Amino acid sequence: MNQIRRLPVEQARDVLTYSNKKAAKLVLKTLDSAIANAEVNNNANIDELVVRSAFVDQAPVIKRWRARARGRMNRIHKQNSHITIIVSDET
Repeated sequence: MNQIRRLPVEQARDVLTYSNKKAAKLVLKTLDSAIANAEVNNNANIDELVVRSAFVDQAPVIKRWRARARGRMNRIHKQNSHITIIVSDET
């Protein structure tokens, strides 16, 4: 997220496309959605769009239990997150 903040959207897409990180695909999908929303809802010009803000917040944790030996239980915490990307054509 730090790599794409304050970059033009085309350059941010290039950075995410050639990144080796697993999360890059998820962030790229979210960025594409933000670009499409800006184009359709706000009639924004894609060539002038810039990533104004990009951050990841913690989502609610799904808590589960797993049976272990001698009647004991282990906790399983499934972590989730919310990806937020704000694009704007204003300078």
